[in-house]
Amino acid sequence: MGHARATYKGPSQPPLRLLLDVRGDLYTVNAVTRRGASRDRLMLKHATYFGALALSLAATTALAQDATADTVIATVGDTEITLGQMIITRAQLPQQYAQLSDDVLFNGILDQLIQQQILADALTEVPSRVNYAVQNERRSLMAGEVITDITDGAATDEAIQAAYEARFANEIPVTEYNASHLLVGTEKEALAAKARVTAGEEFADVARNMSTGPTGPNGGNLGWFGAGQMVPAFEEATIALSVGDVSDPVETQFGWHVVTLLETRNKDIPTLQEVRQELFGEIQEAAIQARLTELTDAATIVRPEAGDFDPNLLSNLDLLD
Repeated sequence: MGHARATYKGPSQPPLRLLLDVRGDLYTVNAVTRRGASRDRLMLKHATYFGALALSLAATTALAQDATADTVIATVGDTEITLGQMIITRAQLPQQYAQLSDDVLFNGILDQLIQQQILADALTEVPSRVNYAVQNERRSLMAGEVITDITDGAATDEAIQAAYEARFANEIPVTEYNASHLLVGTEKEALAAKARVTAGEEFADVARNMSTGPTGPNGGNLGWFGAGQMVPAFEEATIALSVGDVSDPVETQFGWHVVTLLETRNKDIPTLQEVRQELFGEIQEAAIQARLTELTDAATIVRPEAGDFDPNLLSNLDLLD
């Protein structure tokens, strides 16, 4: 018998989530069904954005300087809706809503949480899938807090400076080359192409006329490249040239090349500011990995043996019923 299969959103989208049009015209409920195989969409229309809801609502007026995350903004029955819950909801809004002002969002977010609570209270039995989702969400949030603690003090100015010096202290400027080439199938064709250039034709014109390579239409120009970016035979031929010279035919696995060196330059060592963000991320990542390794070594972890479980179980949403 086939398993029910569906795309079941994880911690970022719990089994029941209300997405609202903050203008107050429409509120949309996206619900994963018991089988998880489809989504129902309910459009709830309201007469006005500020319309009263048919429920027991106790609003708390608090000055900003007196409010805390535990300040109760409203109640639905015996359940309190706090300012902290509203702040978290605002922080998790999609980008198109997050750009709106708090004045616009306040009542919309409050209505969203109220309606979610009304619907939640109507649930007589909490499905196991909800508990699993809450467990995953809690685990994810707690792990995120630890990661924040690790990274907050890791990438200090001193650490970034030390990483910069460790990477670039012994670096020397490297030479980069701007060259053009033409590619043909035989050495005879390559010799004929070079002869045309030697006779006075523009290299780019000969390349457009004779080259079978992808750069032929643009005159064979390869742009800037450094050591290690071309196949060895081609690189050696290029490095041996002086600016303006044209090489003898060079054979590679692609065919026969004729190369001309257009110009060279030294690629300078990047400044600290240029690589600061890169180093910042690397330091944070290293700190996370070091702490994770430390915690993993100290933990007792039991993993399944190969073959203990069928990987296809991951798609069997029937198990969540």
